[in-house]
Amino acid sequence: MTDRADFDKIELYLIRVLKTLITERSVSRAAMRLQSTQPAVSAQLKKLRALTGDPLLVRAGNNMALTETALRLLDPATRLLQDADRLFSPRSRQRGFDPLSSTATFRVAASDYLDPLFLPEVVAQIKHLAPQVRLEMLPLSSEYDYRRSLAAGQVDLVIGNWLKPPEELHLGRLMSDEIVCLVAEDHPVVRSSATRAWTIERYLACEHVAPMPLHTGLEGASPGVIEEHLASLNLKRDVMVKSTHFSLIPLMVAQSLLVLTTGRLFCSRYVDNLPVRIVRCPVPFPALTYYQLWHDLTHASASGRWLREQVRDVAGKLGSHGMLQRTRPARNNDAATH
Repeated sequence: MTDRADFDKIELYLIRVLKTLITERSVSRAAMRLQSTQPAVSAQLKKLRALTGDPLLVRAGNNMALTETALRLLDPATRLLQDADRLFSPRSRQRGFDPLSSTATFRVAASDYLDPLFLPEVVAQIKHLAPQVRLEMLPLSSEYDYRRSLAAGQVDLVIGNWLKPPEELHLGRLMSDEIVCLVAEDHPVVRSSATRAWTIERYLACEHVAPMPLHTGLEGASPGVIEEHLASLNLKRDVMVKSTHFSLIPLMVAQSLLVLTTGRLFCSRYVDNLPVRIVRCPVPFPALTYYQLWHDLTHASASGRWLREQVRDVAGKLGSHGMLQRTRPARNNDAATH
């Protein structure tokens, strides 16, 4: 019996030599088939005899005959080589992902800071193209360590916005958005007489509402992109309310003097249904950029690539619509604009 040390030294090529020797029943023909030399194949046969404890090929007149052990080894050697081909060959990797027949489960963690239509559109598109797949949509929160979950294979994709996404993860840029403020329609800043008075100082002095920070892993909770940028400018706003339920914040804004600072796409979905208005942000912010992040574990996966393509496609459609909105003249619900 082969001991563990010898077993760990067995190379896949040696299994290929074994199968070729068995099928050709000749060292010289096996060498030609393998594009090797007869001395090299003879040396490998010697090694195989030592590993199996059997001669495998024996002289029978002018020909070579297979031993009973060699005949038994043909099927397992063939299966092993076929499995290795499925594991490692480029041909297998290119077979891709069949959405119509797949019963995969995709786990996506996403913030709700995005356009409220984004995740429903992602789900609708995926279920239309891959009706049998299952989807688990997980929230990003201060308690959820998305970096650990990606590394552990517990989630396939994370969608959100970061000033500096984690460097150890792969990322795809989805869309960018202008940062604006959402306020109640009777907020003092909405009055036309106050438009020019909407300064950085007045903005900072307002009562603000903000989402709870995200968990970033070993470093703990991130302060969020708004606080990060304000800190880089040595500015600090007065956050009076923090909420884990971002989608409920517009309702809070509508009934108070709170100011929400976030992307225009998110805010625009509420101005027709709530007594709220979008106003420019007097602080110069870079564009709010949304990304999808994934780990090396799923980087080469055909199903992972397909999932990311669907997310990117939906983001492109919504992002284009948002860009068109931003190029139109300001409406009555877009007060205090540049």
